[in-house]
Amino acid sequence: MPVEITIPSPGESITEVTLGPWQKSSGMWVERDEILVEIESDKVTLELPAPASGLLSVNADEGAEMNVGDVIGSIDESAAKPANGTMTTSESPGEAPAAAPTETAQANEVATQIAASSDSATRATSMAKKIAADQGVNLASLAGSGPAGRIMKADVINAKAAPTQNVPVIATPQVSMPLATTGERGMRREKMSKLRRRIAERLVQAQHDAAMLTTFNECDMTEVMRLRKLHKESFAEKYGVGLGFMSFFVKSCASALREYPRVNAYIVGDEIEFHDYTDISIAVGTEKGLVVPVLRDVQDMSFADVESSIRNYAGRARENKLTIDEMTGGTFTISNGGTYGSLNSTPILNPPQSGILGMHAIKKRAVEDPDNPGQVVIRPMMYLAMSYDHRIVDGAEAVVFLVHVKNCIENPERMLLGL
Repeated sequence: MPVEITIPSPGESITEVTLGPWQKSSGMWVERDEILVEIESDKVTLELPAPASGLLSVNADEGAEMNVGDVIGSIDESAAKPANGTMTTSESPGEAPAAAPTETAQANEVATQIAASSDSATRATSMAKKIAADQGVNLASLAGSGPAGRIMKADVINAKAAPTQNVPVIATPQVSMPLATTGERGMRREKMSKLRRRIAERLVQAQHDAAMLTTFNECDMTEVMRLRKLHKESFAEKYGVGLGFMSFFVKSCASALREYPRVNAYIVGDEIEFHDYTDISIAVGTEKGLVVPVLRDVQDMSFADVESSIRNYAGRARENKLTIDEMTGGTFTISNGGTYGSLNSTPILNPPQSGILGMHAIKKRAVEDPDNPGQVVIRPMMYLAMSYDHRIVDGAEAVVFLVHVKNCIENPERMLLGL
């Protein structure tokens, strides 16, 4: 009896998923634990491995909305492994001969063959080949961004399509210069992923449910940069991880959250839920959207613990390997838009949290020297933005919270002394 391939539960409260592209097609031989397809929920993306070795039969297409427990295919363990890894329709056990293809199906098949024949040796996903055929893109001319140089869908989309027939030049007595074509004016629509839809819902919810305000400040990064330069080699040698700026801000926020517990609290109904711990969410951007893994008990973590955890989370986030538990909870969030060059922003709250800190790009600016009033010096400065829920956090409290973070960054020894 064939082994059924079913949709597993990605985590608590998740009941629906979307199927990603299949890595194997019906009639192909698969090995046990070989990745067959990705399933995407509103929180995580998981790879679904083959439960057994045998011939694959697929009965759900890419993009299909499925429920947990639905059967999306099966594997025939009793079938003999074909020499070329695939079996024709007439050879496949228990399958009826395929119906004659429609004109549309024939056209799609021809388009796919054209894309594949452009370079038979090119490593490309099936979706990349299909889009290449539709847009007239030569796969052989592309550099793949996937594993081992594999060409992905995004590589084809970003490539310039083959030029179409030029529009003839039109000249009139009123126009002194000939009117030339400006190129193609393409348009496409792409279905939003469950993760992207969930992000959109949460962002709208945050602005609808909370009385959100943002306060700004700036901090001088001189001392942090000096310490980092002075100790980065010995730090990396001892702990096996680089010393970045994030650990300074994470520990600064943990210090400020202990001083101002309302920023670390939730509103639950008509009550305020305070937390005696600091679980800080770190916003990580991925191709599929923003995820926020949580650093637990930051108040007890060392700088090395913070840096190691962030590096681990960031790498696994980009590989879609974070679990629901790792992204659940968090009493405060830090978002570093500076990695993308942002000079300033107004970060949006991550419900049900009451505060979020936005970091930004470091720029050298002329400022007054605090040690020599009236004297102007050039310093590496960073704008800080702190958005907060005004229902629970007063304006003055948000301002002094941000000043506390600023003071910790400008005088890092305060964190060592618990100030």
